[in-house]
Amino acid sequence: MSNSSSMPQFLLLAFADRQELQLLHFWLFLGICLAALLANGLILSAVACNHHLHTPMGFFLLNLSLTDLGCICTTVPKAMHNSLWDTTTISYTGCAAQLFFFFFFMSAEYFLLTTMCYDRYVAICKPLHYGTLLGSGACAHMAAAAWATGFFNALLHTANTFSLPLCQGNALGQFFCEIPHILKLSCSHSGYFREISLLFFSVCLEFGCFIFIVFSYVQIFRAVLRIPSEQGRHIAFSTCLPHLVVLSLFISTSFFAYLKPSSTSFPSLDLVVSVLYSVVPPSLNPLIYSLRNQELKVSLRKTITGFFSGAKSCLFSSVNHS
Repeated sequence: MSNSSSMPQFLLLAFADRQELQLLHFWLFLGICLAALLANGLILSAVACNHHLHTPMGFFLLNLSLTDLGCICTTVPKAMHNSLWDTTTISYTGCAAQLFFFFFFMSAEYFLLTTMCYDRYVAICKPLHYGTLLGSGACAHMAAAAWATGFFNALLHTANTFSLPLCQGNALGQFFCEIPHILKLSCSHSGYFREISLLFFSVCLEFGCFIFIVFSYVQIFRAVLRIPSEQGRHIAFSTCLPHLVVLSLFISTSFFAYLKPSSTSFPSLDLVVSVLYSVVPPSLNPLIYSLRNQELKVSLRKTITGFFSGAKSCLFSSVNHS
């Protein structure tokens, strides 16, 4: 097969050989998908409807929930479909679209997490300048920069990857379309090294963000340790450490997936690593970032109570009319 345009479809990696285990994976992913949709949907509703949450952190949480929903909806539904119907195929255009949107949402999420780290740095280290440095205009510009960078990054990698001629079959050793596994099918050495160069540039950009995050947290921890109140130190650490843990998991697993040598590729290990950075962080973000915010927890409680109260009144109204 000398040209990628003549390839009608790709073969994805199945989670298991037995139909019973495939159905188990379907129900597991269904639970994860529904939980992520519910949690992120509640956060979007709470932040949009509650004026008390119209703060820089609330604005970034809203954008983060959008990227989480995008990440989950890009890969998990197709994996659920393949597990339920015992198939492994994905069309050529579907694979290109999946790769673009996955790279777009993951890149945007990483840059949003970097801006959220800056928000924590200003809030703890420069609290008197918080309103000046993180006004509504500055927050909008930072969020727009994160989305735009993710979009152009994804567009560049997708266009270059799917312009390569593929002659090594059509079997991808992954449960979704991912750049390293598509590159293994390429028979163009120049195109392969061009994409490797682009990946190296993206990694350098993300590594620069990582250095900024590390520097910011060093300053944050130094400022927190100078807080005289033990309760104040506990509150500051509780808002920063979860962000650092999930960000470390996201960075380490994604760097491992994209930078490890192809000779050390093991399907089962690749599968576990891909789930760790593509499914786990978007599912845990609402719990770790958002639900630890006291104002957001109160707003979510009011939103859920109002929803059930409205549903209850509608039910009684319909019963009385009947």
